[in-house]
Amino acid sequence: MSTPTLKNTTGTTTPAPPTRSSAAARRQRSLAERLIAPLFLAPTVVGMAIFTIVPILGSILLAFFRWDIISAPEFVGFSNFADIVNDPTVRVSFLNTIVFVVVAVTLQLGIAMALAVAIQGRMPNWLRVFFRSAFFFPLILSAASVSIFMGYLFNEQFGVVNWMLSLIGIPAVPWLTTSGGAAAVVVLVYVWQNFGFSFLLFIGGLASIPRELHEASALDGATGWRQFVNVTLPLLSPTVLVASVMAIVSALQIFDQPYVLTRGGPGDSTRTAVMVIFESAFQQLEFGRASAIGLVLMMLIMAITALQFRLSRRFVFYQ
Repeated sequence: MSTPTLKNTTGTTTPAPPTRSSAAARRQRSLAERLIAPLFLAPTVVGMAIFTIVPILGSILLAFFRWDIISAPEFVGFSNFADIVNDPTVRVSFLNTIVFVVVAVTLQLGIAMALAVAIQGRMPNWLRVFFRSAFFFPLILSAASVSIFMGYLFNEQFGVVNWMLSLIGIPAVPWLTTSGGAAAVVVLVYVWQNFGFSFLLFIGGLASIPRELHEASALDGATGWRQFVNVTLPLLSPTVLVASVMAIVSALQIFDQPYVLTRGGPGDSTRTAVMVIFESAFQQLEFGRASAIGLVLMMLIMAITALQFRLSRRFVFYQ
């Protein structure tokens, strides 16, 4: 159906004013377009509300109660927080977690960056693809299964690691039965399994740096370490920020490796904050205390993340 036109005094024709039915149709189409986005977002929003927001709010509320599932919840105010402050096991677990984060994240980011820079160098493309796949592969494995396997490798009596050391005359090392050895194994297993994610982030960051900048710096005499420090690292700083934030948040929540390998021992040398939450909730049935510890850990994660973004204003360079 053709659009009606009107002839004006100059002899030219202009479209006739829209009819009431066409205006109503446009309003209906506009309303439908506005509803499409909420309809597509609804499953995600509802899922986040049910499985993320509601549990977080419930955990915060539960931190002020004493509850063992069997009896009715009892409001105790800040008593749970006072208990965990005075509990040496909780203090040691948080100290272990912080020390683990410092050591593991430093190793994870350092190894990932070194390998990413090396692989971005001159080598056949098929070899580059092979290394990328090989370094990322541990990340897709189950942390529990990897920890069980590593427990056999580092076993003092029949582990492959001690057998290899015996070939060069080094006596058997009690990896999992001493404080230092157990902590070292937990760090090594965690870093081995998780550095692949940071490695891929650095690979993407290095690929986004224009090659012309490296060529120009080489002409100015900056090569090797000087080029990395003065050109590559500043341009890679946004990626370093993202990788460090994600690595620290993940490391603060470590549970699988120390739980499977050492059960937190010997003593409390490898007990972490999340392990104490698990033990309080599912072994001692003190869900209010577990929620209070979880809330403290959440505040610690938020504080460290906020500090990282605050410091990024000075050290992160955006192109």
